Amino acid sequence: MTAVTAVPPSRDPISAAPQGAGPATSRVRMTGPACGLTAMTDADGLQIAGLVALSTCDWPGKLVATVFLQGCPLACTYCHNPGLLDPFTPGTVTWQQVRDLLARRHGLLDGVVFSGGEPTRQAGLAAAMREVAALGYGVGLHTAGVYPKRFAEVLGLCDWIGLDIKAPEPLYGAVTGVAAAAAKAFASLRMALAASVDLQVRTTVDPLVLTPADVADLMRTLAQLGVRDHVLQTVRTEGTTAEFTARLEAFRALSGTN
Repeated sequence: MTAVTAVPPSRDPISAAPQGAGPATSRVRMTGPACGLTAMTDADGLQIAGLVALSTCDWPGKLVATVFLQGCPLACTYCHNPGLLDPFTPGTVTWQQVRDLLARRHGLLDGVVFSGGEPTRQAGLAAAMREVAALGYGVGLHTAGVYPKRFAEVLGLCDWIGLDIKAPEPLYGAVTGVAAAAAKAFASLRMALAASVDLQVRTTVDPLVLTPADVADLMRTLAQLGVRDHVLQTVRTEGTTAEFTARLEAFRALSGTN
């Protein structure tokens, strides 16, 4: 039976503390010179938009550092980190800074989570994951699964994956702005299920697009595919556009929901 849990969505990488429910977490952004180009295949080429030195909320049950990678091809209605979308924005943290942090945190951290943006967009991801594993840390990944080929390349390097499935396939375009992302995301989901990796599927529910019936349909589909851990995340307005915030607040006022 699929386990479904309602929790707040992932937090902003530059927050001093987490928003919403959950235990207190130290979240410290580290900054530095711009990283190299995305085309580079080594970890030093990563465009890193932020680094959280300690998080308790990015990998269930683990203490981790979280690396936020720049760039995402989607335009989700509720995106709360639009500053991470542009693939041409240079990084503000170097991979060497991540190395230095990990060298100091042996025995204090369980692992490193690569988040975004969309981390599988960047060619240096696999090299970075190998470095993390070689240092004795677990490797976690947050992804929307929209680059199945790159996802397949890093799948065997991951100890845990948080995979965002945004909506039932026919509604993907309405949520993400990219209808073709549905087939890619579900292809990545099938790969993850076949690999038997520790997997959590997450869906942020935008009530302006998804009805309760749509959510129930998605839950049935995921259960039929073999998903055992499906988390429903409540949409929030922090960092979103003024238009989305106004529409959501009007909807909640009319429907009597929070």
